[in-house]
This record gives sequence, structure tokens and C-alpha cells, in this order.
Amino acid sequence: MLQKRRAEILARIRQEKMVTVTLLADEYKVSEETIRRDLVFLESKKYLKRVYGGAVLPEFYDKEPAYEKREGSNQEQKVAIAKAASTLINDDDVLFIDNGTTCLELAKQLADKNNLTVITYSLLVAKTIAENETAKVFLLGGQLRKGEMSVSGFLTNNNLSDFFADKVFIGAGGITVSDGVTDYHPEETNIRRKMIAHSKSIVVLADYTKFGISAMNAVCPVVKIDTLITDSRINKDIKDQYRKSGVNLIIAADN
Repeated sequence: MLQKRRAEILARIRQEKMVTVTLLADEYKVSEETIRRDLVFLESKKYLKRVYGGAVLPEFYDKEPAYEKREGSNQEQKVAIAKAASTLINDDDVLFIDNGTTCLELAKQLADKNNLTVITYSLLVAKTIAENETAKVFLLGGQLRKGEMSVSGFLTNNNLSDFFADKVFIGAGGITVSDGVTDYHPEETNIRRKMIAHSKSIVVLADYTKFGISAMNAVCPVVKIDTLITDSRINKDIKDQYRKSGVNLIIAADN
């Protein structure tokens, strides 16, 4: 049983690029300490790198997975999160919308909103919002990341200085109560920080796989978040942690 579990954990991390202690403990009906011992063993064999709350592939700690791989993963959860997020948006709102697959799903949910103003550095988000004839879209300038179809760099940050928004919707590479929201790309992290600083309300969109993971770059502490939206697969203990921290936690309903 021990060898089988460790082999399955290794197969899972190779497929998903990251695992969390809490979710593995729930899945295998063992203690979190047992899972930590499994991860220590696998790390000793150089199969993975332990991080706060879980583990990642050794090369994954400071590297974001490719967009095309993220796009198809946890799709049902991302759509549910996006639908829940869309209920927080009113006609005539001014919004910052982040790059990323969950934020793109949010953009798809806004076709029936009227007179939105959306500022974004994602070409895919901009294109999707532009299909709403009543919406006004500001696409920030900068250096293009071809895989992500987003822009970043000093031009993006300079452009952002001219805008303020009612709400910002950001994704997360990882999130923990102690480290807050973190991400992999340093320049995009700077964009997120500035959007947060220029927004009245901060909404974070994170599916259940992002919890317990700390990526390399700090975006914002948990206390800065007004609303955190996730899916129903999140562990109960994790839900309790964030509710105790004072965050308005929304669990998106399954479709």
C-alpha cells in the first residue's frame, strides 16, 4: 500500500505539476503527516520539490505551466468560479481583469452586462470583452508573451498608472493563509500588485488546486483580499482557515 500510494502520488504530480498535502490526505484517508513523509521520501529521490502545503515538480517552483496545459485543466471548476464572479459585477462597472484561464472564463460570462469598462493586459480577455457591443475595452501596452497572449513590462506598468477601477479580478498561481496570493511570472506579479493598489475591491479567483501552494513571487497578503471565490472541491479545513482570516469566501456551485 505504501509503495502504491507513493507511485500514484508521483504519477499525479507528473500530470498535474503540483499536489497539496490536505487533498492527498483526504483522498487516501490517511493523516497529513503520512503524506508529508511520502513527499519527504520522493523529494529525497529528487522526484519533486516540497513547498509550503504540498509539492511541485523540481523545475516548476519558479516556472508557470504552459497556457495550453492550464486551459484544459479543471475546466468545470473554472466555469463555476467565473459564473459566481460575474454576479459581483454590475452594469457600468470599471474593472481590471487579470490574465489567465479562469479570468478568461469570467470574460465569457459578461456578454449580458451593459456599459462595462474593462482594463486588461490579456489579448484574449480583451477580444472576448470586445464582443459585447456596449463594453469599452482598454488594452494595456507592453512586451507580448506569445504563449500567454498577454503583455507585461515597464510600458504596461506605466499605462496602469493612468487607471483606477471599481473592482479587480485576479487569478493565482498559488495561495496560502501565511503567504497570501503568489504567482510565477515576476513582471505579471508587478501588474497585479498595481491593479490591486488602484482598485476599490479585490476579488481573487482560485480553483481548489491552487490552495496550499506558494509560488516564487508575492502578489498580496490574504488580509488585502475582499472576496475569494473557489470551487466545491476545496477542503473543509482550508475553507475554515480562510473564513477565520476574515475573507469573504464564496464557494461556486457545481453546474
